Amino acid sequence: MKFTKMEGLGNDYVYVNCFEEEVKDPSKVSIKVSDRHFGIGSDGLILIKPSDKADVEMAMYNADGSQAEMCGNGIRCVGKYAYDHGLVKDTEITVNTLAGIKNLSLKTENNKVVEVTVDMGEPILNPADIPVVASGEAVIRKQITIQGKNYEITCVSMGNPHAIIFVDSTKDYPIEELGPLFENHAVFPKRTNTEFVEVISRNEVNMRVWERGSGETLACGTGACATCVACVLNDKTDDEITIHLLGGDLKVKWDRYTNRVFMTGAATEVFSGEIEI
Repeated sequence: MKFTKMEGLGNDYVYVNCFEEEVKDPSKVSIKVSDRHFGIGSDGLILIKPSDKADVEMAMYNADGSQAEMCGNGIRCVGKYAYDHGLVKDTEITVNTLAGIKNLSLKTENNKVVEVTVDMGEPILNPADIPVVASGEAVIRKQITIQGKNYEITCVSMGNPHAIIFVDSTKDYPIEELGPLFENHAVFPKRTNTEFVEVISRNEVNMRVWERGSGETLACGTGACATCVACVLNDKTDDEITIHLLGGDLKVKWDRYTNRVFMTGAATEVFSGEIEI
């Protein structure tokens, strides 16, 4: 199987061009290639496939083999790969995902994509659609108990579920201990991604993320978008913010007039190779 390793702010995936390759058991393949000791090493597997609904289709699998709806850092890399490798010719493209069709704007230099802005769509706040077990029209500052301690969560879906917790400092926060407990808490029927957020100012925050199925990652695009929405809902920041993640920065804007979230960041091709599957 021919593959390309790509990363968006250190959120790295193995990409396969399914215009040319066939992957019969992507869950099994994702587990194999994601292994950082015996495989290629990644946060998961992303297949770039033909689509009758959009320019290309993106199918994403976590490191544990589970399929995910969307990945903001991953989709930026899909846009870069599709343009750089000639699958598309325009700098305005569409990508079909399990979370719907996403519109991408590609910034190029010397005929290569250097930055991608993704229209991530409308944030989902209705508890049943996230999903999270809760009453009301939105989950804002809902208390849940983890190991006898109460935490306030704000829940947002950007095509996949996110729980945002505001903390005093992200630097030494025990995310490896608490991440799995939030991910598998009973209020999340499909598990959840969890963002731990430190507000610096009205337009700047620090964020660390525990991704369901992958553990802590260096960045999460949908998580950054969910964080921006949660910050606004809690009156922590303005509508447009810079989010500092372990892997770098993302610019995110929640356009309240259109109720759409826009994310801008880099995408990088690391290397290509071939592996037996």
